[in-house]
Amino acid sequence: MTEQRPPLPPFDEHSALQKVQGAEDAWNTCDPVKVASGYSEDSVWRNRDSFITGREQIITLLRDKWSRELDYALRKQLWSFSGNRIAVRYQYESHDPSGQWWRSYGNELWEYDEFGLNCRRESSINDIKISESQRRIFGPRSESDRGQDVIALQ
Repeated sequence: MTEQRPPLPPFDEHSALQKVQGAEDAWNTCDPVKVASGYSEDSVWRNRDSFITGREQIITLLRDKWSRELDYALRKQLWSFSGNRIAVRYQYESHDPSGQWWRSYGNELWEYDEFGLNCRRESSINDIKISESQRRIFGPRSESDRGQDVIALQ
C-alpha cells in the first residue's frame, strides 16, 4: 500500500494552504530525501530546463541544486487550486559558492495522486543578482509569518 500524505485531494482552500506550507517547510530543510518523500515514486518534473522522473532523480537534482544554492531560504504562496491541482508562486534567496547572492522568482503547477503525493511538478524560475544587503528572506518562516503574502515583487 502506498503511504498517504494528507491532506488528500480534492483540495479546498484550507487543505491547499496546508499543502503549500508543508512543501515550503520541507524545501527549507534542504534535505533532498525528505523533500522527495512528498512526491510519488514515478513523479514527473520539469524544473527549469531539466525533465526528470522518479524520486531517485529528484534526490539527485536537489543534491546538485543545494550544492550550488547555499543558505537557501524559500517562501511559497498559494495562487490557485482545483480538485487535485495547486498553483503556487514563490521566491527564494541563496548564494553561489563564489558568494554572489541571488533572488529567484518562480511559479509551480502541482498535481497530486489520490494518496496526497505530488505526481507532477512543473516549475518556471527566473534569477536576479542581488547584494547581500538586499536580502529579504532569512531562514524558515516563523510561526507568526505563516500565511503572509510572498514578499512584494521588485
